[in-house]
Amino acid sequence: MKRYINNYSRSVIAGILLFAAASCKKEYTDPSGPSSDKALSSANALTDVAVGLQNWYTANRTGNIYTKVAASSLLTGETYVVNAGNTDENQLYLGGTNVQNTNTIVTGLWTVSNKIIFDADNVLKNVNSVVSDKNYASGLIAYTSIWKALAIGDMAEFWEQIPDTTGTNVPFITNTAGYARAIAIIDNALATISANAVSTTFIKNIPAGINLQNTLYALKARYALFSGDYATALGAANQVSPGTTSTFNYNSLTTNPIFALVTSTNNIYQVVDSAMSLPPGLRPDAADKRFPFYVAVGTKPVYGIKGFYSALLQNIPVYLPGEMTLIKAECYARQHDIVNGLIELNKVVTKTASQDAFGVGAALPAVVATTESDLLELIYKHRRIELFMGGLALEDERRFNRPATERKRSYFPYPFVERNGNTNTPTDPSF
Repeated sequence: MKRYINNYSRSVIAGILLFAAASCKKEYTDPSGPSSDKALSSANALTDVAVGLQNWYTANRTGNIYTKVAASSLLTGETYVVNAGNTDENQLYLGGTNVQNTNTIVTGLWTVSNKIIFDADNVLKNVNSVVSDKNYASGLIAYTSIWKALAIGDMAEFWEQIPDTTGTNVPFITNTAGYARAIAIIDNALATISANAVSTTFIKNIPAGINLQNTLYALKARYALFSGDYATALGAANQVSPGTTSTFNYNSLTTNPIFALVTSTNNIYQVVDSAMSLPPGLRPDAADKRFPFYVAVGTKPVYGIKGFYSALLQNIPVYLPGEMTLIKAECYARQHDIVNGLIELNKVVTKTASQDAFGVGAALPAVVATTESDLLELIYKHRRIELFMGGLALEDERRFNRPATERKRSYFPYPFVERNGNTNTPTDPSF
């Protein structure tokens, strides 16, 4: 398995160029990988393809980790461009109509997401006919579904509409319908692992770090929240164990892309200032210990990237325990339960680093809110601090109806690689 991961990692950078050119037809064939018949002919071959999904999602400047963190942080003012020669990042930093349909971050997020969905579909369509061991098949379905759901969710976070499926000249659905699609994929995976426990053999054949069940519930909670289904989001968040972690793991061949490309070079983007992109009245308290966790204070740059992007081999959380608690707080608040919403919020506000699985702790006194609007504003503030540079800020700004002046764009334009081959591509949003 490790041999396949290594080969796949080396081909990612070169392969993205081919996939971008072919993406308008959704024909994602990797000449450096196995042929399609071999890729779908056995449990091991299907597992290789599934592991490839993780490589596509996490690797280098082409993967969704880099593109979504760069896009979200630059569009919401968490970061600024250090060197304007980085044209694509600078377009995002300038925002508005400066973000072009040929932008490589926009195109990369679109293309890699579609590539992941395409390959995941091939695995999911063939797993039950190819894999006789139901417990192994259960793990393969759950693991593959995570990457498919993430890819759909990422697209829904950055585009008003997303393709309904992969194929030629496909129709589009709203991003809210996209979140619902991701949840349906997750629900199928949860039902599958409930019926047939995941085999230890399968777990040994995939990279370490991903806890299947907790990740599925965490993503379900996230996307149900984003789609406004608060009862479902609350129920899913309650299923996530706060002490169990799930991480994108890195090694000497596949390294932490934000550290490797951004933090270590100080040549692309950096943290703007101590406000953590929040307006007056919502900025971090002076005693908030999450600020020094996420932001390095020095001389050059004055404010630097820290947090989960501090070392070459540092793992990145798939979700944070604090995100799940804040989802509960928001769900209660939006269902007009101020008392329980405030209880959940204060679990995050008062939490110390030693009480968090990843060491994220504000260690502040409890806050007070007497109205629903005050509580929601506090939840927004603490989401932005607790989940700093986590790639979710743009969705949060839209969902909490923050002023448009607090971001550079609300949605991406549609890449030309899609528009040039799909007559159903929607009109670009004006902002």
